[in-house]
Amino acid sequence: MPDASGLDALVEQLDEVHAGSVLAASHANGRAEIQIAPASNVAVLQWLYGQGYSFLASLHGLDYYPHEPRLGVIYELLDMKQVDRVSVKARVTTDEPRIASVVGIWPGADFPERELYDMFGVQFDGHPDLRRILMPEDYEGHPQRRDFPVGGEPVLFTHNERDGYGADR
Repeated sequence: MPDASGLDALVEQLDEVHAGSVLAASHANGRAEIQIAPASNVAVLQWLYGQGYSFLASLHGLDYYPHEPRLGVIYELLDMKQVDRVSVKARVTTDEPRIASVVGIWPGADFPERELYDMFGVQFDGHPDLRRILMPEDYEGHPQRRDFPVGGEPVLFTHNERDGYGADR
């Protein structure tokens, strides 16, 4: 991880190149985090890629319910030469859950972006094949959102069907 002064230097350089893109930065518990404006995610991530953070270790989502902007997109980047890690976070609202795709930078972001679309409802503009990956295409809702209703109908598995579970009696 870049130390606190290393993170400050990185953010200062980033702010010079892409003014207004950094909303906040923090270094706590050994983690360097940069929160960015969602409209500048591709520019910021391309710049960080050029600075050596060329490995996308993880791309995942987070729901900050009940706060808005509610949906978080988190990019965990690694600099393999310096053995450095930085988390880049962007938050989008539930009213307009859109952010640009980074598949052009990291082709491996294809399936994680589809998973975020499926589970959280985040639309990735420019994604080559944005469709559900875990849930059926006609499924309504996004199961990883905190306000998603828990419970409902039991899932019928074939081994339960043999035992009469779910069968009309």
